[in-house]
Amino acid sequence: MIVDILVTVIAAATPLLFAATGELVAERAGVLNLGVEGMMIVGAVAAFAVTLTTGSATLGIAAAALAGLVLALAFGVLTLTLLSNQVATGLALTIFGLGLSSLAGANFVGRPVAKLPELDIAGLSDLPVLGPLLFGHDVLVYLAVAATFGVAWFLKYARAGMILRAVGENADSAHAIGYDVIRVRYMAVLFGGAMAGLGGAFLSLSYTPMWIEGMTAGRGWIALALVVFASWRPLRVLAGAYLFGGVTILQLYAQGAGGIGIPTQFLSMLPYLATILVLTLIAAGRGRRLDAPAGLGKPFRAAG
Repeated sequence: MIVDILVTVIAAATPLLFAATGELVAERAGVLNLGVEGMMIVGAVAAFAVTLTTGSATLGIAAAALAGLVLALAFGVLTLTLLSNQVATGLALTIFGLGLSSLAGANFVGRPVAKLPELDIAGLSDLPVLGPLLFGHDVLVYLAVAATFGVAWFLKYARAGMILRAVGENADSAHAIGYDVIRVRYMAVLFGGAMAGLGGAFLSLSYTPMWIEGMTAGRGWIALALVVFASWRPLRVLAGAYLFGGVTILQLYAQGAGGIGIPTQFLSMLPYLATILVLTLIAAGRGRRLDAPAGLGKPFRAAG
């Protein structure tokens, strides 16, 4: 029973991990993209539609990443090139993504697709407890974890990662010593879009292998909160994703158990209440600071 719950928690955390890791990279470059929800839902419908049409989950996953990247590119053009307000543009991107996915997915509602196959390693997948926990998931679960560790290494040790952090802290100084601030920010935003799209792909191909309108159900907003919760640190995002995934699953089990005298509407609110509570505690904590990039949300225009 406990193993089954933990396996379900890992699945619930995976789309959050994809989206939050991608957004973290964008924000470390100084760009605040509130369109994560929109990019996730477009990625979900693209993955489902392509997989159902072609029969190839690989093409579906690639389509999801591409769909998220295209929306992120539109966001980048508006905010980085045309210098529109990042907050307003991100909100518009979410609204646009929700509407576009509803239109594109109208003919796919209720049509099932084969769930992504789970990893099967002879001698390991059948181990008690550790088998299902470590070797009983599909490829996207492992990709999400690998991407998080890869981002952690990239930001800390890679020269390009250090340049990205410098751009996020002080774009003017980075530009003054010869770095192409706009190019760095574009790359970060595009990476964030592709990751959000992959999070959507996991929802429609693995977590709930069918297309349901609005199936992201606010996960993009939770991913945004996770970045703050993690103080812009990738490995803390990993821990936070599993924490909030656990809250999501526990409220579902609590609803299923029944007889606890708590309205189901309140239980459904728990993941979002937990998000608000954690952010409030962090912001109010004594001796703590959020460690946000100094240039987060600030537009940049090269002099001359």
